[in-house]
Amino acid sequence: MKRFHRPHGEKRHIDYMKYLYTAALLFTLLACSVQPVIAANVWDKAKEIMKDVYNQIVLISTIAAVVTASVALLMMNFSKSGKTVDESRAWLKRIIITWAILNGLGFIMAYITPFFAGGQWNG
Repeated sequence: MKRFHRPHGEKRHIDYMKYLYTAALLFTLLACSVQPVIAANVWDKAKEIMKDVYNQIVLISTIAAVVTASVALLMMNFSKSGKTVDESRAWLKRIIITWAILNGLGFIMAYITPFFAGGQWNG
């Protein structure tokens, strides 16, 4: 059997993708084997983080809604143009509806979804 000889100075090619694939496969198998142990902790932590982020969003949106609604009310009360009053009233409606939707999502997540835990009605 004849062997292939490389010319002088040519380096051997290393297939890094094969090693990367093997490492990813081993990591996936390891993660699957420990998943039941840490899954509860991970989901609890994720739930806590999501609640914190949502609370921050509601806080910021409430402050923004109060400021923009105040500007709209000031424009509505002190403007002499009927067009400006109508636009201010329209913006005020949009602000109130958007703020109500954001707070309604929190209500749904906090009080309604526990009734459907596990994919069935638990009421």
